[in-house]
Amino acid sequence: MRFNLSSLGVLGLAVASSLTVLWWMDQAGLRGEARAAEPVAIAAPAVGGPARLPKAADGHYWAEVRIHGHTIRAMVDTGASVMVLTKEDAVRLGLGLKPVDFDAELVTASGPVRAAPVRLPLVSVSGASVEQVDALVVAEGLPHSLLGMSYLGRLSSFTATPAAMTLTP
Repeated sequence: MRFNLSSLGVLGLAVASSLTVLWWMDQAGLRGEARAAEPVAIAAPAVGGPARLPKAADGHYWAEVRIHGHTIRAMVDTGASVMVLTKEDAVRLGLGLKPVDFDAELVTASGPVRAAPVRLPLVSVSGASVEQVDALVVAEGLPHSLLGMSYLGRLSSFTATPAAMTLTP
């Protein structure tokens, strides 16, 4: 079995993400506890055509994401539970957050960071559009925005090959 540096990096990120989620669940008292399901509104399905994202030279898949009539560049991250925006991208999108909005704390591999929960009315990648996407805006420490599972999980599928990732609404 061969591992290159890129594979080890991806594995390391996956393990760090999993441990962060387990720590969060433990802190929130969710581990090992059964709870009655609360009624959940059925989310609208993704619409549009498939988006093809070529694999970049750095080994990641990058997307030009359209939100609020503006475009930001985000790294596709299947290990991120939600879409995560940098504070700079949130300003570019006109989200108008105040310091008091950063009332959530996330624990990352780099340590704790403050975050503001937001709901984005429409997120599109090359026409693959999803409505009402939950996201977090981090106050600092994130070098780029992440296209996480709050968007990806609403697609009918996403597939990755060594050459490209395809997002199918």
